[in-house]
Amino acid sequence: MSTSQIYILISIITLAIIAVVVILRRKKEQKPLSKLAALAFLLVLAGIFFGARDDQLIAYSLLGAGVILAFIDIVKKSKK
Repeated sequence: MSTSQIYILISIITLAIIAVVVILRRKKEQKPLSKLAALAFLLVLAGIFFGARDDQLIAYSLLGAGVILAFIDIVKKSKK
């Protein structure tokens, strides 16, 4: 198998796993996204956007801040 075939196979397996998770989670009631989680999500997306450019310091800083905020949100929700 060539490298591109391996990437395609990994992508198909990943999409299949995501589809199974979505189908299984559909039965549960969905909770709205908290403000802290939304901010973390936006920071991660901004980090990915800036990562495509040449400014790696800003990209990694935004990604790190997003991960830290997501972790804080998880800890706050687990204490409730």
